[in-house]
Amino acid sequence: MQITITGALGNIGSALTKNLVKAGHELIVVTSNNGRTTEIEELGAKAVVGSISDAMFLAEAFAGSDAVFAMTPPNLGGENVIANTTQAGEAFATAFKASGVKRVVMLSSIGADLPNGNGPIQGLHHIEKIYNNLEGVVFTFLRAGYFYTNLYNDIPVINGMNAIGANYPAETIVPFVHPNDIATAVAEELELVPEGNKIRYVISDVRSAADVAKVLGAAIGKPALPWVEFTDEQSLQGMIQAGVPAEIANLYTEMGIGIRSGKIQSDFIRQGSPVIGQIKLEEFAKEFSTKF
Repeated sequence: MQITITGALGNIGSALTKNLVKAGHELIVVTSNNGRTTEIEELGAKAVVGSISDAMFLAEAFAGSDAVFAMTPPNLGGENVIANTTQAGEAFATAFKASGVKRVVMLSSIGADLPNGNGPIQGLHHIEKIYNNLEGVVFTFLRAGYFYTNLYNDIPVINGMNAIGANYPAETIVPFVHPNDIATAVAEELELVPEGNKIRYVISDVRSAADVAKVLGAAIGKPALPWVEFTDEQSLQGMIQAGVPAEIANLYTEMGIGIRSGKIQSDFIRQGSPVIGQIKLEEFAKEFSTKF
């Protein structure tokens, strides 16, 4: 198969590229960074350079492919994030129609069923709706859990406060995912053609926030590391003081509220809380310790 993937060689793209090349597929990797072309080609894939907001460029990148992996980056643009993300989805949709591609796997998220109250995930909700209205293309919406790798952002807090936390309590249950498990699920879906559009949750582990503090703390030599529930204002101001743009900080604070209320996890739970990933929190903690 000829497959085009977006997302370059990020946390998901690197593992996905290796998996697909190893499986014998002809792979085209979309990147916005001309400096990464050599790295992509060394993995056995073809690199094409351009913007994912450019529908004409995307159509050329998708032309002739049997399947496409569609991924819009988080926090697209830093400002007007939801609008920018949605516009990128519209560019993808235009490119799908123009290129004639028939099979697409989209990286979405838990909480994408919600029209609001889900922070940056709202953009993915809009994109799912756009894609669902396209005729002649079969989609899998891969709704991923909270990335383990986002926990790296807590390292400064751990170092400064000897604590880890967010604006939800220790007993909150969070579905987590490892990028490698996403890459595995994407590869599986790209090789399948379901009869119609479908939603698939990709989750590696379901754990409490207290478990996160306990397991990560043990891995970094801080077995008593506590989980601290910050107020929404503390969470917001902490991110802003750390240099996060105010709009993005507000969106992530809103996402924390959605996790705290349980609404972001609710559809995943209604679907039976399926866990298909293999990389559990304890295994990720070993990776975390190497970054600490």
